[in-house]
Amino acid sequence: MNRNSGMTNQADPWSDPLVVAQLPDVGLHRDLEATPAVRAAMAELAGLREILFANASFDVTPMSGGRVHVAGRVRARIGQTCVVTLDPIENDLDEAIDLIFAPPEQIPELAALVEEAAESDAEVPDPPEPIENGVIDLGRVATDALFLGVDPYPRKQDAVFDLPVVEADPEDHPFAALKALQVPVKPPGSGKPAKRPSKPSSK
Repeated sequence: MNRNSGMTNQADPWSDPLVVAQLPDVGLHRDLEATPAVRAAMAELAGLREILFANASFDVTPMSGGRVHVAGRVRARIGQTCVVTLDPIENDLDEAIDLIFAPPEQIPELAALVEEAAESDAEVPDPPEPIENGVIDLGRVATDALFLGVDPYPRKQDAVFDLPVVEADPEDHPFAALKALQVPVKPPGSGKPAKRPSKPSSK
């Protein structure tokens, strides 16, 4: 089982490069386990409280045309904070991995085939990943799968978010403001009638 060294790359803390040119014709199996330093860096990248363990297993098989099939699983236990109670919680992840890697010059052609399949009733395959500089970084593959499996809104079991109950105010309605601006109108005949001016007497 490969273990990462104490040195970590902040952008890709879990790194395990596989040189495609050195891949045996029969393929290979590889197991990875993230060290405490790598787990701490990954937790910071993902905004997690902690990653208690993380490991991955891969079966890597060469295909025609320089393409490579990578299949496996990544498993981890992560520490998060419940969005309802704010209590610390732990969640287990178990994510499957099934990817095709291809030389960069083949990516446009293969992407076009994916688009054609999407326009028909055929099953749409996942677009291939590029082989960068002749290398497939299995640690990065495992990291991406782990991060995709993280619940961004974790909750404790049976935790319920109760909204505060506010009693309705009868004055709190769309016409309340208009009502306040209304000028009371006196009904006809109310109050004293206006006094007519008296005519001057003629002598």
